[in-house]
Amino acid sequence: MNLFIVESPGKVKKIQQFLGTEYKVMASVGHVRDLPIKEMGLEPPEFRPKYVQTDRGKQVLAKLAAAAKSASCVFLATDPDREGEAIAWHLEDALRLKGAKRITYTEITETAIKAALGKARSIDKSLVAAQEGRRVLDRLVGYMVSPAISDQAGQRLSAGRVQSPSLRLVVEREREIRNFKVTVHYGVELIFESVDNITSGWKAVWQPRHGWLAEGQEYILDKAVAERVATLRNLKVLDCQESESQAAPPAPFITSTLQQAASSSLKLSPKKTMELAQKLYEGGHITYMRTDSPNLSEEAIAEIRSWASQHDLPLPASSRTWKSKAGAQEAHEAIRPTHFEIEEAGDSDQEKTLYRMIRLRAIASQLEDAVFAVRIVSLEGELDGKSARFEAKGRTLTRPGWKALVAADQTEDPEAEPDGDSSSQREDNPVPALDPGRIATVRETKLLTKKTKPLARFSEASLIRELERRGIGRPSTYAAILDNITSREYLKIEKRFLVPTSTGEKVVDVLAGRFGFLDYDFTTRLEDELDQVAEGKTEYLTVVTAAHRQINNELRGFVDTTSHKCPDCGKPLRHMMRADSKEKKGYDFWSCSGYPDCKVTFDSVDGKPGTRRKKKAPAPASEFNCPDCGKPLIHRTGNSKAGKPYGFFSCSGFPKCKSSFNTKDDKPDFDRKK
Repeated sequence: MNLFIVESPGKVKKIQQFLGTEYKVMASVGHVRDLPIKEMGLEPPEFRPKYVQTDRGKQVLAKLAAAAKSASCVFLATDPDREGEAIAWHLEDALRLKGAKRITYTEITETAIKAALGKARSIDKSLVAAQEGRRVLDRLVGYMVSPAISDQAGQRLSAGRVQSPSLRLVVEREREIRNFKVTVHYGVELIFESVDNITSGWKAVWQPRHGWLAEGQEYILDKAVAERVATLRNLKVLDCQESESQAAPPAPFITSTLQQAASSSLKLSPKKTMELAQKLYEGGHITYMRTDSPNLSEEAIAEIRSWASQHDLPLPASSRTWKSKAGAQEAHEAIRPTHFEIEEAGDSDQEKTLYRMIRLRAIASQLEDAVFAVRIVSLEGELDGKSARFEAKGRTLTRPGWKALVAADQTEDPEAEPDGDSSSQREDNPVPALDPGRIATVRETKLLTKKTKPLARFSEASLIRELERRGIGRPSTYAAILDNITSREYLKIEKRFLVPTSTGEKVVDVLAGRFGFLDYDFTTRLEDELDQVAEGKTEYLTVVTAAHRQINNELRGFVDTTSHKCPDCGKPLRHMMRADSKEKKGYDFWSCSGYPDCKVTFDSVDGKPGTRRKKKAPAPASEFNCPDCGKPLIHRTGNSKAGKPYGFFSCSGFPKCKSSFNTKDDKPDFDRKK
């Protein structure tokens, strides 16, 4: 019997059917080990992570260890990305496997999995090091910086290597919007009568840049000027240009564009999109959904071309390929159906809708360009001896090509884009063919009152697009980034747009100018260095050491310039609090970081050190002595959290002597040691 270990339990049944009784398929259920929660889990100079088994991991590892003992061979078939490679290594290390084989596949089909078994390899330690580096750097920022900024701000705040720059983008956009000065300006749109009874209602828009704007002026600000131009009734045709434009289909989905399209078109959050895609992948319906390669395999392209030919869809002479963005990890192909002939797949309506979008996008990517006939007419009217130029632009779809399947690029979000002056340039503007010199008669005039608009707030889709453009994070992390900063209530979602909260703005303000990881270039460079670790071009320790040095130096400077100092010893004070401090009264105070040598404490007033706390007077010694060391016992009384009174005797020699006794008739019960 061979043991075949996957990540998700959802894959087990299907893969077991493919492999038969010679294999036992089991799931690791994701990560089985992680860094400890209550401590950093690593120290310079080696920065070797100290891993502990997760609560779920303990049970999973016990079951896997029992199965591995009787297995002839263990195949580590976790997901085909860095995280999957790291999970495979953790399994190999925790189970102390010898001779385990690593296999990867990007679709859950019998053909793909059996082909993967024939290409088994050892674990790629460079990929593991890259994932480990990302996890360690996240831990350094979170555990080193978060306590310091919480102390400075007087409330619990969290910093993150990628989380904080992402939050900064939203905060800066919001402040741009707040500070934006609206400019009211004016324009003119003319609607013309029919020409030779063949075209009616075509439109042209005034082009004031031709002789009406002063140097440096962008808009017509004087309404009276626009009103005068709007009195024109007859315009002469200056030029009529005919041309053809082509629109290539969008590339098949990668992780980021799938999230953008699902957000814009299906109103799904990135987190929900990835959950649905995971189910489709586990069901064998689509290829692996974490990828940043926009290209398809030769086999997939051949299947698409065959299917398109059977359904009379237009195909170009050769297949299409796309250039990947810088830093793309092209270990596997774009997201596509495993079987193109299957039109519907998935258990829920949302899964089916997402599958349909993935399928049509992949097929459309290999079809012919959409072709448009474009006609641009320039017209001129004379007003007080001055020329007023107008332009009418019409576009007609002559050959739909890929648009026969998909109307538009679904990653575009019109709600997140500022409005433009496109009234005369739409596909429904039926501009006629006109000879120069012809006179066109105006049927209707529209005076346009316009207002400049700031950039729109980020939607989840547009923020993902911006993160990808800047190289912040990686496609597999975008959903987690957004979930993180919204769950911490640093952002809220209003009508599908991201709005920073006051707490989110405070995080950015505390970090700005003090920590390099908030800078977009720093974050992008670090991602590139982690990619180099994955490629074996640089070492894990080199990247982590340099980042730790910078964070540590910046942290020292931050503490020196922003912390409250202890009046007794000069060391920084720490804000001691809990999220539930309102319920646990008293656990919101400031104490010296020099504790236990310096035990100064202060009340917390509006998040800052207030009145110095008085030291509690030591409990008086009783008349009874400790039978174990001879020192006086102290009678300790009080009320428990539940309000019940308690009393006992303990040795004044604590902590060297830890003897304590129950109380009986107001005396220590030496027969009943506590």
